[in-house]
Amino acid sequence: MTTEAAGRVSLLRGVAGEPSLLVRRQGGPGSPVLYVHGATFPSSLSVAYRFAGRSWMDDLGAAGFDPWAFDFAGFGGSERPREMDCDANGPPIGCAPDAANQIERVVDHIVATTQRERVSLIAHSWGAIPTGLYATRFPKHVDKICLFAPVVRRNTPNLPSPNSVGRWRLVTIAQQLARFTEDLPQGHMPVLIEPTLEDWGPAYLASDPNAATRSPPAVKIPEGPAADIALAWSGTLQYRPENILRPTLVVRGEWDSVSTEFDADWLLSRISAQRKLTVAIPKGTHLMHLEHSREGLFAAAREFLSEDSI
Repeated sequence: MTTEAAGRVSLLRGVAGEPSLLVRRQGGPGSPVLYVHGATFPSSLSVAYRFAGRSWMDDLGAAGFDPWAFDFAGFGGSERPREMDCDANGPPIGCAPDAANQIERVVDHIVATTQRERVSLIAHSWGAIPTGLYATRFPKHVDKICLFAPVVRRNTPNLPSPNSVGRWRLVTIAQQLARFTEDLPQGHMPVLIEPTLEDWGPAYLASDPNAATRSPPAVKIPEGPAADIALAWSGTLQYRPENILRPTLVVRGEWDSVSTEFDADWLLSRISAQRKLTVAIPKGTHLMHLEHSREGLFAAAREFLSEDSI
């Protein structure tokens, strides 16, 4: 049976057409850390998801930090844009500029709540793109940056046009499981803590109140992240890594095909921060926070975030 996700949940109300956003806070005496989720599942299924009663938020809280997370509009407990009720054919919803504006709202809320000027950021996968946009615009509010399996710029020929991906798409448990396991070396034992997503899968469907009405059951997600990834892999990253000035960690799994060793080295070579490093976690893929290798991921993030700021 799935345990309750970590953190106390509140709703950050939108004004002037802004979407209302679900915000969660684990609480702790130390500096605030905001987790930014990736392209297909919200905070309750990522940083706040508990295996054997313990999540990444729990780990950060136990280390003395003040962990926060939120759901982008269209995911989990946040408001769904009206366009998600329209036909799937249309401009992608939730692209990086809009997502960066949502990060700005949440960071401003954290700063106002905690009375601390700076917030550290942990971003997964696609989430690194809007996080990069935010961090280069508002460095005064950023303490440290941990980019976990970040999507970076590539020059891949013949990719679909970013605007052709559509407004939204449906994702089933089977599709998630296929993606979560495709980087595993042939013949290797499963590395997912739940090899068949026995509890995570139903919890994922529960993140969308209409998932059970579809056949097969599926979660509707915005396609803005997919458009941003297509744009990045076609040669255009929507922020300049050279403008990242705060201490930065790039951490990835050794088997990750979405964020490769070449990708990490490319990104680190361009970041201007005085303190920057990359760490590869053995036997990890793109979904390390759901895998047995998560302990290495947690430790790398804890150690980096505990360093004195530069």
